[in-house]
Amino acid sequence: MGMTMVEKILARATGKDTVKAGDVVEPKVDLAMSHENAALVLNQFNEIYQGTGLEASIWDPAKVAIIFDHRVPAESSKTATNQKKVREFVSRQGISKFHDIRGDEGGICHQILPENGYVLPGSVVVGTDSHTTTHGALGAFSFGVGATEMASVWVLGNVLNVEVPGTIKVVVTGKFSEHVQPKDLILYLIGKISAEGANFKVIEFHGPTIQSMSTSGRLTICNMAVEAGATSGIVPPDDETLRYLKMEAGVQGELQVFGPDEDALYDQIVEIDASSLAPQIACPHTVDNVKPVGEVAGKSVQQIVIGSCTNGRLDDIETAANILKGKKVARGVRMLVFPASSRIFSQALKLGYLSTLMEAGAVVMNSGCGPCLGVHQGALADGDVGLSTTNRNFKGRMGNPSAEVYLCSPAVAAASALTGVITDPREGGENA
Repeated sequence: MGMTMVEKILARATGKDTVKAGDVVEPKVDLAMSHENAALVLNQFNEIYQGTGLEASIWDPAKVAIIFDHRVPAESSKTATNQKKVREFVSRQGISKFHDIRGDEGGICHQILPENGYVLPGSVVVGTDSHTTTHGALGAFSFGVGATEMASVWVLGNVLNVEVPGTIKVVVTGKFSEHVQPKDLILYLIGKISAEGANFKVIEFHGPTIQSMSTSGRLTICNMAVEAGATSGIVPPDDETLRYLKMEAGVQGELQVFGPDEDALYDQIVEIDASSLAPQIACPHTVDNVKPVGEVAGKSVQQIVIGSCTNGRLDDIETAANILKGKKVARGVRMLVFPASSRIFSQALKLGYLSTLMEAGAVVMNSGCGPCLGVHQGALADGDVGLSTTNRNFKGRMGNPSAEVYLCSPAVAAASALTGVITDPREGGENA
């Protein structure tokens, strides 16, 4: 029997000819990523060495990346102090893949890794963030781990006791209709299989729709694979993967391009016709409470967020700018835009997208995750309805358990900003 993508990657990472779902392996790690929670990892890391008389040192500093993005700039003295401790640790350990709070190289971790060429096809990537699943878009097995697990990775360079996950194959055919985007596809899939439908499995994306999808779109669908319970999402690397890594991320040299075996064994096969999809929306308070946007159209909203690791890339911002160009955000609506990285911010600035959005009434923020987890930069008030291109809408997710959060694509968010109510972008809309 042949191997799936994740089985092939884990076979390589463990030096085995084959592995199969259910095997327990300890793969070598190609990249280990943390954000501000590196402060928690650091505490566990130091405990491992406590009393040994050995100097605490990372197994390979070149394979560790740390990006400040969740609380930037620091919203409290506690956060600022933790960030200071991490900076000192980075300096001591010689970690070069460090992205501080800077306007020339900062951003959200799940954008920084791909755009800098840190993730390569066939690699094993771990991160102390559940949306580390994002990087499967580049053909990697990428998944989230806890602080204690990451501390052991920093010491050993391996992940201990990983059970090889089974795989769900998702085959997508058909062409998206106007204003239907990859975000709509992944929301539809989550609604179809449920928030637990892929528990402890990998979602492997296939089909002509995926093959013609940009890396930006692939990052979106793999990012939200975890919202169906998946350990990881993954797109087999192809010409688009090579184009992105070489032309946009500046990667040099040969890259592995491979797919699953034709006789690979899948736990489930799901088929989706993209041409039949309408814009989708995830309603409170679960990500799998998904409906066509038309079913909730007309719901008043007070705050709209475009950005995050899910939908803060250049094409997302372009979509919003095109819809809002020459128009105004409805009175009574706060619209916040978070480019996913400083590089994207700069590109959107040069192309005029940000000025278009600001002239429409949007507030453009620095790259960061603040409103998504509800730490700062846009918490919701009691009774507020938030419409967001982020990835979670659990009660309290955006800072207030007494508010409601709906999840949607940039097109739905921008169209709704014009009307002040949830709006199908195919219907257009003028200011309320």
